[in-house]
Order: sequence, then structure tokens, then C-alpha cells
Amino acid sequence: MAEFIYGHWPIMEALRSGRRSFEQLLITETVDEKGLVAEIINAAQERNVPLRRVPRRIIDDLAGGANHQNMALRVGGYPYVDPEDILETARKRGEKPFILLLDLLKDPQNVGTLMRVADAVGVHGVIIQERRGVAITPAVSSASSGAVEHLQVAQVTNLVHTMRELKEQDVWMVGLDIGPNTPPIDKQDLNMSLGLVLGSEGEGMRRLVRDTCDLLFCLPMRGHVASLNVATVGSVALYAAWRARGWEGWAHAQTGR
Repeated sequence: MAEFIYGHWPIMEALRSGRRSFEQLLITETVDEKGLVAEIINAAQERNVPLRRVPRRIIDDLAGGANHQNMALRVGGYPYVDPEDILETARKRGEKPFILLLDLLKDPQNVGTLMRVADAVGVHGVIIQERRGVAITPAVSSASSGAVEHLQVAQVTNLVHTMRELKEQDVWMVGLDIGPNTPPIDKQDLNMSLGLVLGSEGEGMRRLVRDTCDLLFCLPMRGHVASLNVATVGSVALYAAWRARGWEGWAHAQTGR
């Protein structure tokens, strides 16, 4: 199913990755073709994507009032993969699997933030459940600054079943949890074949998801607020896992978006 993604970086990264089909690039009538806008137009032309100038209100409607930066790209649906494709990527890189699993997260901003960090630390893929949680929507692509356009994301019908299948392939399921008896993150050696499991906003992991985890850990806190946003918690844990691997595959860091 076709959809519109919006914003400079989501559009640029979609064009760079080349994983979707591209139908039409829309830009507002008054935007100047310079800087990043010019780069995006050139990237679209290289892929033979038609360009059309339209009144701003049209893109306002397509983006649902979100910050579209005067640009929208009509694309095919997100190209989900199978969990086995994620494992195959790890094998091809000669690395232990590094997978992020999201248990029914509902906020596109949180999911997008986690996707952006997941790409930054080099996970081999992300697994989400098909129903009741956020899919990879244009809002998620926007929140990830387009990082999700490069990630392998598997959408499964039953997250617990998928977790069990991964465990059969020697991937450890490690969940982020809270509670007085949950060890802190520094007590766990995350240099392993890892599936990092995050629960939903407010509710955390479902009972069966938690029970299927091999290990649980928490982020210790000393302040007055008793909890952290799931995207913050997950970002810290993803970097901790990458650090445990000795910053495997590190090349350079980029900032500024």
C-alpha cells in the first residue's frame, strides 16, 4: 500500500536505501531548490521519480499536520523482513546476533527514537508484533530521521513465539525491567548473542514476554523520579550492549540532525 513519508531526512534516507518503490516527490510551490532540498531532488531524479510542485496545504494534509519541511514522497509500503533474514545478516558479518525486540510500544516518537539509536549502534534487526503495537509508519520514519529506512525490521504475529524460536538458535533474550530484585545493567555481560527486549510505555513487558526472557536487568536511578521513558532506557541499554562488544564495527560518529 502506498503512503507518503515527509521531512528532509526521512525522504533522503528512503531514496538512499532504495528499498521502497518511489512514485512521486511533492514539494511546495515556494520552496527554494538549494542545499539539502536540491540534494533530495537530485537523488529523486537519479531514481527517475517524478517531481511535482503543489500548494503547501496539500502536503499539510498528507502529513497530518506534522512538520513536513515542505516535502513529501509517495512510496510503497515498508519492506519488512523475516527474523531469519536478521540472523543471516549477523552471520554474513561474522558477528553475534544483536537484535532489538519491542513489546507493543504504541508511541511513534518512542519507536522512531529507538530505531534511530538501533541503527546507530549497528543492530542486525528489530522485531515488532503485527497487532496492537506501532507499525513502521511515516510518523515513525520521521521520528527516526529516516534511520528506519536502512534497518531490517521484522513484523511477527506472535512475539513470544518468535522469542522462543530465537532462543532455540542460541540467542539470549534479555529484558529491561524494574523492581528491587532486578540486577542493574552493569551486572550483566551483554557480549553475547543478544535479543534486547523492551516493554511498552507505562505497562512494561507483558507477563509471557517477561517469563520468556533468559535474563532481566534494570537501569539504576538515584533521582526523585522513579522511572525513565522507554526510548531513553532502551537507548542507554543499546549503547551498553554495543560497548560490551568492544564498540564492534565502529567507524565514525555523525551528529547534527
